[in-house]
Amino acid sequence: MYFRLIDQIQELQRGERIVATKAVSLAEEYLRDHFPLFPVLPGVLMLEAMYQASAWLIRATDEFRHGMVVLKEARNIRYADFVKPGQLLVISATIQKRSRELTWLQAQGTVGDRPAVSARLVLESFNLDDPQGTDGSNEFTRQRMLAEYQQLMSKDGSPV
Repeated sequence: MYFRLIDQIQELQRGERIVATKAVSLAEEYLRDHFPLFPVLPGVLMLEAMYQASAWLIRATDEFRHGMVVLKEARNIRYADFVKPGQLLVISATIQKRSRELTWLQAQGTVGDRPAVSARLVLESFNLDDPQGTDGSNEFTRQRMLAEYQQLMSKDGSPV
């Protein structure tokens, strides 16, 4: 099951920073079981939203060269507030340092002017292709991610 936890990319400065949003709706499937009498966005999904925003920043920065951008580490995760249905989680991530495959970022999520979550993330970028590059899995993944990115960058969610 794939949860897309970013609804829209508001701002993207390649190699530097991203700002993205997630509107939490009572219709979200996971809210039926996650505290049914007190529905809130689960903390692990707040972390996932920060990872997803960070991954879009890296993909765009690298011009979608890598088929995979995965979370390698999450450190100093701090949950400060609940995110309830009807609220907008604004996620921002800033690149702190990069090596060949690894990117270190500082990420946070806020609701209004209140912090909800923050963490230091390390993401790893790589390709899926076999050493000869003949199986095509990396190109398939790259194209799928590029199409999703174009939807996230459009103001109405439609393909660009």
